[in-house]
Amino acid sequence: MRSGSWFRGLPADMRAALLEAGTIRRLEPGEVLFQRGDPFDGLYAVIAGAVLVHAHDADGKAALLGLLEAGAWFGEICLFDGLLRTHDARAATRAAVWHVPRARLDAMLAAQPSWWREFGKLLAGKTREAFRYVEEAQLLPPLARTARRLAAIARSYGDTPAAAPDRTRQSHRSIHLPQEQLAQMLGLSRQTVNHALRELEARGLLRLRYADIELLDLSTLETLT
Repeated sequence: MRSGSWFRGLPADMRAALLEAGTIRRLEPGEVLFQRGDPFDGLYAVIAGAVLVHAHDADGKAALLGLLEAGAWFGEICLFDGLLRTHDARAATRAAVWHVPRARLDAMLAAQPSWWREFGKLLAGKTREAFRYVEEAQLLPPLARTARRLAAIARSYGDTPAAAPDRTRQSHRSIHLPQEQLAQMLGLSRQTVNHALRELEARGLLRLRYADIELLDLSTLETLT
């Protein structure tokens, strides 16, 4: 949670308030945190493990929208419009999340209205990512789309491991993401994604493991065209 760039960039008193106002919730793999249509119950941050954000239609067909790992804050859309949850969130692995309830958020913002801007930055960052994904889906071939999405997941909305002392270590990252889930996230067939991953591995940019993908060069992956 503390490793995320958004949280690290907050005013010290706001960081302290979010830590004081929240509690830990532990999740088993597959456990639902919230579903589309649920009332807004507060803001979340991933402490450990990973959380999947997804949607599904009436026939049960799923659209995987994101994989959130430690340091990622989420659930802020409803904070602004007061409407119901837009998507489902469930644990991809055994996970722990930090939950700041709605009532505590309301009290914090009533006392410190300037903090709205900080939450706006969180939402704006994700809006930028969403526009970029739409652009890439229309303009880039599957190989580049796969490479860039992996890099984006690894950087967790721009976050890199805080302990990494140099660019070389920051360029290495393993993510737990089955190929089927990556294909859903990209809107591509599993066969297409598998072919792209094999090509990226042949280029020395990643290494495939069972249910894991070790990224060897984030800088190249995120700029591939």
